[in-house]
Amino acid sequence: MKHLVFCLLFSAFLISHVVAEEVSLQGNQMQGGLIFGMTEPGNRVELNGQVLPVSANGHFLIGFGRNAKKEATLKITGLDGRVNTRILRVAPRTYKTQRINGLPSRKVIPKPKDVVRIRADNSDIARVRALDTRQAYFSSGFIWPVTGPVSGVFGSQRILNGKPKNPHNGTDIAALEGTIIKAPADGVVELVHENMFYTGNTLMLDHGFGLTSVYAHMSALLVNEGDLVKQGTPIGKVGKTGRVTGAHLHWGVTLNHTHLDPALIAGDMN
Repeated sequence: MKHLVFCLLFSAFLISHVVAEEVSLQGNQMQGGLIFGMTEPGNRVELNGQVLPVSANGHFLIGFGRNAKKEATLKITGLDGRVNTRILRVAPRTYKTQRINGLPSRKVIPKPKDVVRIRADNSDIARVRALDTRQAYFSSGFIWPVTGPVSGVFGSQRILNGKPKNPHNGTDIAALEGTIIKAPADGVVELVHENMFYTGNTLMLDHGFGLTSVYAHMSALLVNEGDLVKQGTPIGKVGKTGRVTGAHLHWGVTLNHTHLDPALIAGDMN
């Protein structure tokens, strides 16, 4: 009998140990990709030596930027002190060059007074990206906020009116002006701004744990700061405000200050 009890207790220990070290990773392990991680609540998660926040249910996020290195080290430490280390292979990507002409010259080479406005806009955006909300709204998953031809892809080198600019940090979706934009995932509206210099009518959602999204060039804003929106909630309408050549939605996703590819996160467009 004592032997049986010992075996049962030892088996329970082994099971708890295995569970503590288990980790589930879903997403795109490539440049621009977002990984949705899941581990046992209470485990410590580190990526390349940096501690990642873990939700009460064991959710965590890993983001690979446009130029992420080929390997990353994921370390999971269980409550019993045992360590599980994984080497994550990050697939490289080849990025396109996109030339856009016909933009107002002031939107490509801003005047000094415009620079002041741009800095204020960037400050507002940075404030949202610095949020550390410990609510895993992102666990709802992601859908496309609007459907239509993709007119601008993540990571492409932008040449505007012949001037080389920063790589594109989101996905552009062409659609008729006035088309409803839906929240791709649960989140809190943290920024509603009319007429930013580059992005026009702009909105940002906080999806928790440093994951935010931005929606630009809208013709109308349908929610207010502080609103909690569910996936599929109308948040705005497609427009052509800011620096554009036609009606479209610019959709960006960022994990802390790392830009990610929304098209990878949402998957195939339905």
